[in-house]
Amino acid sequence: MRAFPVDLPSGHRYWTVVDDDLHVVPIADQWLRFLRFGRSRAELTTKSHAGGAAFYFRWCLATGREWTTAARDLGLFIVWLKYTPSLPVNGSTTVVFGPGTKPVRGERRVNVILTAVRGLLSYAVSVGEAPRSVLGQLYELGDSRDLPAEAQGEDSGLSLRLKARHRLQEPEADVDRATDEEMVGMLHGCRSARDRLIVLLDGRVGLRRGQITGLHRSDCHLLPDSRALGCDYEGAHVHVKRRDNANRAWSKSKKEWIQPLDFLVVQAFDQYFDERHEILGAGGSDFLLVNLFREPLGAPMPPDALNELFDRLSRRAKLSRKVTPHMGRRAFGSNVADAGGSPDEVQALLGQDSPESVRPYLIPDRARLREAVERVPSPRGLHRGEGR
Repeated sequence: MRAFPVDLPSGHRYWTVVDDDLHVVPIADQWLRFLRFGRSRAELTTKSHAGGAAFYFRWCLATGREWTTAARDLGLFIVWLKYTPSLPVNGSTTVVFGPGTKPVRGERRVNVILTAVRGLLSYAVSVGEAPRSVLGQLYELGDSRDLPAEAQGEDSGLSLRLKARHRLQEPEADVDRATDEEMVGMLHGCRSARDRLIVLLDGRVGLRRGQITGLHRSDCHLLPDSRALGCDYEGAHVHVKRRDNANRAWSKSKKEWIQPLDFLVVQAFDQYFDERHEILGAGGSDFLLVNLFREPLGAPMPPDALNELFDRLSRRAKLSRKVTPHMGRRAFGSNVADAGGSPDEVQALLGQDSPESVRPYLIPDRARLREAVERVPSPRGLHRGEGR
């Protein structure tokens, strides 16, 4: 069992699950098509869920369980996930390792797979392919009467809620941002105007990889007044949109929003357009960022190309660590907050739907934290030498 990409004649792609004979697993394929086209989920979402569903079907096959009723043993599935490698030794898929064996998958990865399994089985129940009792094996059913009175709100009506039964506690991971010195060093390491624009769109505009590579030239309004283009938003800006792109770029944000640009980014746009015209002339696709130095020239850059670029720039700038595009996005959100931006401003500029989503992006600069400590006055008694 494994995840497998499916390219449709329309140009759309989604991921499904196939067995060892490359036969499609019907229920998984039906569910993943529903997510991709019925719920407008990203292609990468179906890839992740297809991989998780493949693990589940592989476990059921290896242990002789029916996939429709195996949810009662998800605890054993978790053990199997933690200690069974993707490439079994000598063809065996049985967990036989002794005490002290290092897990092959961490808590975060196991939880991602469990999320996919819950989604698959819940869908199977909804279409009559699995018994309704499976939901009770996946979720703890509660209602508003379990909540404190303060949390019930003014509406006294009964409301039901579900809580996943199986979920591992994930270790607290340090969320880090790129420093200004690192971003400047990478900017100096760029050897083309296109690469400089990419670094600035990441660290000074705060766009995600899929949003940067999904920009079209028609999305970029760089004039002080764009009413002639049918846009009444003042100042230079880009329109960030979710669309199905040929290069698999995808905006994680469902809504479209307008991102302002400052003079430094506009200058980088100008330099890049000159460079692009010198190499391609008026040719190339409508995508903003295209191949200029490798074949096929003029083809849109894929999102993974940004990871490769940042890896090269980190080495070229001789940084002590590898800076990723998402660390640059966190640097943007943190710099806006350091400059006095309010949480709602940071939320809007990052294209976030929920205020809680902004929290990982608010990492104060260390210098600002030190200044905050030094602003606290010493007790007056210490100045007179009292209390020694």
